[in-house]
Amino acid sequence: MSVRVSLVAAARSSSLLAERFDDDRPLDQAGWHEVQLAAPALVPLGAAELRYCSPTARSRATGEALGYAPMAQPALRDCDMGRWRGLTLSDVAAREPAAVDAWLADPRSAPHGGEPLLAFISRIGGWLDTRPACEGSIVAVAEPAVVRAALVYVLGAPPSTYWNVDVRPLSSITLAGLPGRWSLRLEAGPR
Repeated sequence: MSVRVSLVAAARSSSLLAERFDDDRPLDQAGWHEVQLAAPALVPLGAAELRYCSPTARSRATGEALGYAPMAQPALRDCDMGRWRGLTLSDVAAREPAAVDAWLADPRSAPHGGEPLLAFISRIGGWLDTRPACEGSIVAVAEPAVVRAALVYVLGAPPSTYWNVDVRPLSSITLAGLPGRWSLRLEAGPR
């Protein structure tokens, strides 16, 4: 029996240029507005038998605003960015340019003292692979980084692919399969 998991990227808590590593700020006004606009397309996913979310404030708030009543899953937390937590990429690049270069080039590196990209992707894949088989479906609201990591894992793509996947707030994907045997399922849009 296969499992169907829909992942919804949390609404934003800041502008893209102000995004911070491992950020746990709540939804901003623009994020709340975007949830209201996206709700007609995303609310039906709440019919899933199991509803989860990342433990961040914006993931929980997005799930609640969509009526999912999700249960927080610690395994769906964003990548642990160590001492870079709360900083923007431009902040870190100005302070530690060589460390940023190493982090972007080697998925096993963790110059920030947190979690390497490869470990993050493996953790998210492990969460997917331990979802219970059910007749229905699962929905999870997660940070965009979590959705990117899930895509890389499911497609069996090289970890460097992570940097080439753009997950916009409130976008969604559906994955179907069994532990270790997943596929990406693209749904037809509204007609």
